[in-house]
Amino acid sequence: MDKPTILIQLDTDPQPSAFDRVVAIDAGVQHLFSYGGVTPDAVMPLVHGCIFTRGPKDLAKTAIFIGGSDVTAGETLLAEVRKHLLPLFGLSVSVMLDSNGANTTAAAAVIAASRHLDLKTCKSLVLGSTGPVGQRVARLLAAAGGHVRIGSRSQEKAEVVAAAIRKAVPTANVEGVASSSSTDAPTALDGRELVVAAGAPGAMMLPLKYRAACKSLLVTIDLNGVPPAGIEGVELNDKASNRNDCLCYGALGVGGTKMKIHKAAVAELFKRNDQVFDIEQVFQLGKSLGL
Repeated sequence: MDKPTILIQLDTDPQPSAFDRVVAIDAGVQHLFSYGGVTPDAVMPLVHGCIFTRGPKDLAKTAIFIGGSDVTAGETLLAEVRKHLLPLFGLSVSVMLDSNGANTTAAAAVIAASRHLDLKTCKSLVLGSTGPVGQRVARLLAAAGGHVRIGSRSQEKAEVVAAAIRKAVPTANVEGVASSSSTDAPTALDGRELVVAAGAPGAMMLPLKYRAACKSLLVTIDLNGVPPAGIEGVELNDKASNRNDCLCYGALGVGGTKMKIHKAAVAELFKRNDQVFDIEQVFQLGKSLGL
């Protein structure tokens, strides 16, 4: 008899995310073991509990999902999980990282942009790019080949992010720019075809007057789901809505794609026992779905 699927949810927050638990069940997970407040020193026994209980041929039926609101903490857990897997002996399970929904949201945003623009040549500006979602959006856009401006209130912070992306993607064509003042914003927007806003909830990052004045702008994507909009004039439900001769996506307009990617990635975990789904893998999966 086939073993039932088991997803081990490791959450860095005190209470495991109800959102991630619902998505796991909707993705077809049969048994969900959820642990909150997980720290690196708690990882080894949890991983060993996964890999030493079933034989290698059944380990594809067990997988690990890492979540929580702190993306940096989630990345630390992912590294710790991988440290304690034993793939040389077939003792491994597939793992997915999606702390704060950063990977699935970024993938969905870039897929939305790709419906209208050639990412290989696209000139983009990512606002709020010092946050986890913005960094991932910028990284995916840079990996696709276009020119990416990393926008922040502090050009110094933007340059730090740009340097990190160049390290991860040696071919990246990125630059850090200041983007918040009345002088900086038009300069940052100059020549851009795509703007993605991924700032803090409730922070308006791009006033309508600057957006309307940028004649090269073709697509805007606002990932802020808390009013006011991150890009003024973009509505939550916008999905390729034409506003001021620009195709606009709001957080809910991107959210449907994000949910499809999330559920598909969870289901994909149980096809093999050696997969790791971080930002690049999540994005490639999203593209393969034809969304």
